[in-house]
Amino acid sequence: MSGDRVSEFAEFRQRMNARILGEDNQVVRRFFALDTQTYKDGALPAKTKEMLGLVASLVLRCDDCISYHIAECRNAGVNRDEFFEVFSVGLVVGGSIVIPHLRRAVDFLDTLERESPAA
Repeated sequence: MSGDRVSEFAEFRQRMNARILGEDNQVVRRFFALDTQTYKDGALPAKTKEMLGLVASLVLRCDDCISYHIAECRNAGVNRDEFFEVFSVGLVVGGSIVIPHLRRAVDFLDTLERESPAA
């Protein structure tokens, strides 16, 4: 996966979210707001919630969701060892059908790490 793929993913997501939220539909707007609120610090820190989101995304086999949560986990300070523990939980819960998504997840993580190494 090239760095272009990471940029394309982020740009497409941002553009389409703006397009979708520009429609006059309160259900969609409220769902997006609920999603945003869910991942903020609360009884559980945002970092933990993002890791939970990544596990759920792996189990549900949603590559866009996986990529999103990998980026958000990285922004929240998840390190490589923590990522692989999260990947392990997703794999155990989801089973071998998660393996192709795990490959793409690690590829996406590798690309993010190459583009902006951890401090």
